[in-house]
Amino acid sequence: MSNHQNTAAAWGRLTAWLQAHAPLSYASLLPPAPERAIEAADAQLRRHADFGLPAELAELWRLCGGVEHQYIEANEAEGEVGSGAFLPGGILLGPTEALGPRLPEVGRRDVWGAPVVPWLTRDEAGPESGHYVGAAGVGSWSLPDDLGFGPPSYPSIAGYLDAVHRTLTGGPADAMGPDVPGLVWGCLVWDDPEAPLLDDALEHWRPVH
Repeated sequence: MSNHQNTAAAWGRLTAWLQAHAPLSYASLLPPAPERAIEAADAQLRRHADFGLPAELAELWRLCGGVEHQYIEANEAEGEVGSGAFLPGGILLGPTEALGPRLPEVGRRDVWGAPVVPWLTRDEAGPESGHYVGAAGVGSWSLPDDLGFGPPSYPSIAGYLDAVHRTLTGGPADAMGPDVPGLVWGCLVWDDPEAPLLDDALEHWRPVH
């Protein structure tokens, strides 16, 4: 099976689970990104960072261009639950959003020093941490002051998505770390039961396992 088929199959399995169990998270999926946006992201990387867009990220964007949180009336006061944050790494960045933290500022060197692109983040207001993807796989990154990113934890986007699906369907709940999957108001939300980030929504959140 090709990398394209692997990514499409893994995404299909995950989104089928969302459709069946977390319909509001499923509704948050955006249509495929326009091909011109994917081509523009590739061109900008080649121009400013001397490498092209990872092929499997381009293939994922051809399946889904990102997410848009859905309105949840019960969540209106606190806004804790984002329907599109159904992955343990947060939301899927679209082509424009992914390049924001990746490309160096004009006149400055590329601090990343590696051909990788951020594609997931929990810092929606201005991404400062999340997951990257490159030829070697998927790993974590952060930009507090100086860039830091670790070695790959998954061999590919497909490998990451398959790990999410296995955790949802077979467990164990903490297979991907202390944050475990749970359902609240039709959304899949990952949280740490020992140190939860959810506040008012926590009493409505039910672990999948």
